[in-house]
Amino acid sequence: MKISVMGCGRWGSFLSWYLAGQDHEVTEYGRENSESYKILKETGENEYVKMPESVTLTSDLKKAVDFAEIIIISIKSQGLREFMKSVIEYEIKDKIFVLCMKGIEETTGKRLSEVMLESGIKENKVAVWVGPGHIQEFTAGKPNCMVIDGYDKELIKFLADTFRSNLIRFYYGDDVIGSEIGAAAKNVMGIAAGMLDGGGYTTLKGPLMARGAREVARLIKAMGGNELSAYGLCHLGDYETTLFSEFSNNRKFGEDYVKGIKFVKLAEGVTTAKAMKFLGEKYKVDLPITTAVCDIIYENRDPMSELLRLFSRSMKTEF
Repeated sequence: MKISVMGCGRWGSFLSWYLAGQDHEVTEYGRENSESYKILKETGENEYVKMPESVTLTSDLKKAVDFAEIIIISIKSQGLREFMKSVIEYEIKDKIFVLCMKGIEETTGKRLSEVMLESGIKENKVAVWVGPGHIQEFTAGKPNCMVIDGYDKELIKFLADTFRSNLIRFYYGDDVIGSEIGAAAKNVMGIAAGMLDGGGYTTLKGPLMARGAREVARLIKAMGGNELSAYGLCHLGDYETTLFSEFSNNRKFGEDYVKGIKFVKLAEGVTTAKAMKFLGEKYKVDLPITTAVCDIIYENRDPMSELLRLFSRSMKTEF
């Protein structure tokens, strides 16, 4: 297949590396003035991967769009709507779009696939690629499981079968709402986990996993999805790589925040926390962990006081 990967960040560069290794023809697009693009152009590698020579690197968006049968987008989630305004200027009628990013639009609470539909892309041309896995593990040859989800069953199956390998086993998703909300929400829980690490309460990450999953399940159900999705690969299955891994940006952001260290990499959970709080209010769902994270970041509340306060809430049955 001819595939264009939009984005030269850590996940975008990994996707190009991975797909080229599966004998697909790959073009990778990046903004000419972005640091990640400059590094790849000048050196052919970054801190995560050495790019195969078969991958074509370009800063020409039209060239990248025209080349592809499948367009994979891996950029900052909050920039998707604006990015698509540029993409739809070109001929995209028969092209498939796959979102490899985890987030919720901060200003609207929209799922990223909803942003795509509002940009004029048809449902049977949009899919999401979510689930656990860190680049450092994949490039070391350690396999993992992921999910392809979307609105069209035939497209889901086609993409999962096209992208599969011994390194990544794909499952066919059947709940795009749950997959997207679960994937985005785990980054918020990752921030909370990092804060517990930074404050010396690492053992509380077990309860955080359990209660966080229940919290997200309630939101997914209220939005019309299957609450069981919160216990699948997109959310609970992705927890280990987020809550316990040294490679998780969101966990590290939370840890550094508590320690007063400035975190310079992208932590999508920061904006997702605000978007989830908005959705909780919209659908009248109690999201105590999300609210605590949001209040810590945006209201400058004390991290440990807010998180430990959750343990003083009134007693109730677990489910």
